[in-house]
Amino acid sequence: MLLCKDKSRMSDPTELFAALSEHDTPTICNALEVVRGARLSQGFTRQTMICAWPKLKPICGYARTAQIRAAGPSNQPPDAAKQLRQDYYRNLAAAPGPVITVLQDLDSQPGQGAFWGEVNTHIHHGLGVLGCVTNGSIRDLDVVQPDFQLIAGSVGPSHAHVHVEAINVTVEIFGMIVNPGDIIHADRHGAVVFSAEELTQLPAAVDLCVRREEPILRAAKAPGFTVDDLIAAWGEADDVH
Repeated sequence: MLLCKDKSRMSDPTELFAALSEHDTPTICNALEVVRGARLSQGFTRQTMICAWPKLKPICGYARTAQIRAAGPSNQPPDAAKQLRQDYYRNLAAAPGPVITVLQDLDSQPGQGAFWGEVNTHIHHGLGVLGCVTNGSIRDLDVVQPDFQLIAGSVGPSHAHVHVEAINVTVEIFGMIVNPGDIIHADRHGAVVFSAEELTQLPAAVDLCVRREEPILRAAKAPGFTVDDLIAAWGEADDVH
């Protein structure tokens, strides 16, 4: 596990995002507990999700939110639906970045139609988007953009009637509430959301978590490990500040 470098001098959000992307999402959840002074019970996905690219680095960036449906055609007039689709992409391309799309499928059975496939992953990647987190489905797994992370609720073959219903709205992905502009960190474990203020505190908190784990892991991996060794390692970890 890598440590965040120069954590005391980091103030540029881009540097912070890059630093946090060196750590998995469970580590970020642990660090948020340090920042908040309490165990987390919300603010993260709470269901097993499908990750298209488990070996990609975690992604961290600003959430751009939208809602979709796929079970039936859009109820909007064609011109309005076209304008909303254009506005969706313009919103993605706007500063600041980096951006992660957080897309809520509103259908009673999410995933009937996939928004994410070969074309949309290449479009989003071309616009600089890091990846998506969705309760909906993904498809075209052999030809999706290999550097665009997909963390989704299911895999399916069809796009059905998929269309954008709303942009820049509060969304919910498997129990995780996300507002436009929140910061999100995601990998094959799922995702967690936090504030810009917490972002600046996380590198130091990550470093503390890693240093507290070191004596326990060192003891556990040593030959002849005993419960007495564990208790001693816990004591050493408690002294790490």
